[in-house]
Amino acid sequence: MDLQLTDKVAVITGGTVGIGLAIARGLAAEGVHLAVCARDEQRLRAVVDRLRDEFGVRVIGVAADVGGPDGPARLERAVVEEFGGADILINNAGTGSEETILEADDQRWQAYWDLHVMAAVRLARAFAPRMKARGGGVILHNASICATQPLGYEPIYNVTKAALVMFSKCLANELIADNIRVNAVNPGLVMTPDWEKTAKALTAGTDRTWQEHLQQVAHDNAPIGRFADPAEIGDLFVFLCSPRASYAVGSTYYIDGGWLRTTT
Repeated sequence: MDLQLTDKVAVITGGTVGIGLAIARGLAAEGVHLAVCARDEQRLRAVVDRLRDEFGVRVIGVAADVGGPDGPARLERAVVEEFGGADILINNAGTGSEETILEADDQRWQAYWDLHVMAAVRLARAFAPRMKARGGGVILHNASICATQPLGYEPIYNVTKAALVMFSKCLANELIADNIRVNAVNPGLVMTPDWEKTAKALTAGTDRTWQEHLQQVAHDNAPIGRFADPAEIGDLFVFLCSPRASYAVGSTYYIDGGWLRTTT
């Protein structure tokens, strides 16, 4: 299937690892030019070089913290300078949390709010006007199944991801008249470095391996019985970026191996 994405320009935040990197690779394989944004400059340079060499598309790396007030503007300037604008914006930057509501202070809440919600708000303001001028585009938000089905140990993550889903719906309604399609994706268990790091910490000094711990997590939660590979999530994002998904507007798509325990 031709996804009709050749020579489009995509911006991907958190694009050097996990789902973000999988999306970058999937889009590059379709001939999309990339602006990859991340905080770790050394890893960013390595990823940019690999993407260029493997796929032969134009790729720039932008070292910026989109959770800060200046990061989105810095990213926009770099993209405009290199490409004149973007056709696709993937708001992927984010991270899990661990706290209780009664013990987490305002600063912690604000940091996650800025990263998961305000980054998406600021990037929409930055990139949507030029998308409109280019004839339209796509904005996708990587949220989480936790936006609907919360995990008890990460209330801040749950709340901010739920807010991101609502923002996505509101933005979709506002921008569809400009031919900009906005959707959200709610992944379930995905094998990312964060999960591996947590599993190794939890099993250190025990008689269980970190792989066994994660297999138990998958067995207990996902009917499919395993974690997703990031590429399996990335493929859905790539399709939603395509004109082949032209009627997909203002929706939230679950890709969770059956973990969601409701039909709504």
